[in-house]
Amino acid sequence: MGWLTQTAGNWIARYLTTPVKKTTHIATVSQESLNAALQPADVLLVDGNTRLSIPIKYLTQSTWSHAAIYIGNDALPAPESWQMPLVLVEADLKEGVRALTLAHYAHLNTRICRPVGLDAKDRKRVVDYVINRIGQHYDLKNVFDLARYLFPIAPVPTRLRRRLLALGSGDPTRAICSTLIAQAFQSVSYPVLPEIKREWLDDPECAECYAEIYHIRHHSLMTPRDFDISPFFDIIKPTIQNGFDYRAIAWKETHDDL
Repeated sequence: MGWLTQTAGNWIARYLTTPVKKTTHIATVSQESLNAALQPADVLLVDGNTRLSIPIKYLTQSTWSHAAIYIGNDALPAPESWQMPLVLVEADLKEGVRALTLAHYAHLNTRICRPVGLDAKDRKRVVDYVINRIGQHYDLKNVFDLARYLFPIAPVPTRLRRRLLALGSGDPTRAICSTLIAQAFQSVSYPVLPEIKREWLDDPECAECYAEIYHIRHHSLMTPRDFDISPFFDIIKPTIQNGFDYRAIAWKETHDDL
C-alpha cells in the first residue's frame, strides 16, 4: 500500500472513530453491575457515539454499533496497582485489535450476550483466540468503503445492507468489530446466526421427515446485531439478574403545579 493511501486511510480512521459531540448517551447499567455480571466469552454490545456508529446502525437497522468480548480479570498480566485490569478485547478501526478496561464503555448503553451451554474448555479457547490476535491491524482499503456512508447517498435496499458491510479488498473485511468475535466462536464450532436449511429425508415411510442442516455464514457478514438476535446467546440484564424490587427505588420528588 502506498504512503498516500496509508496516510489517507489513517486520517479517515481517526475521523470515523471520533465521538459525535452532539449525541447524548446515557448508560443504563453501572460499571459495577457490569463487572459483577460479566463472564469470560460474554459479548458486550455497545450503542456507540462515534461517526462510524451512524452507518453501522443504519446498515444493520440496529441500535448496536460495536461489540467487544469479555476475557476476564486474569486473562492478561496483572496491571500496576493503580491501573484497572484490561478485561475486554475489541477490534478498533484505528487501533486494530486491542485490550481495554471496562471503564472505556461505562458511559454508553450496553448489552451482555452470553453463549448458552459453552463449556469451560471452549470458553477458554474463545478467549485465547482473541487474546492471540491483540496487536493485529486491518487492511485500510476497507476504511474507504465505510467512509462513503457518511455522505449523502441514495437509501440502500434492506436486502443489500448486510452485503455492503463485506465490501473491501485484501484480507476479509474486519472493519466491523464483530468479525473478530464471530471468528473466535467459529473456531470452536459455536453458532452465532447460521443459515438453517431443511433437507427432506429420502424415507418412504416418513414423507414429512427432514433434517435441519446448519450452514456457517462468512464471518465478514456478521454484525453486532447478530449476537443480540441469535437464538444461541442469552441476554443478561445485570439490574434484574440478582433480584429487582421496584419499591426500593429512591425516586426524586417532583412538584407538579398543573
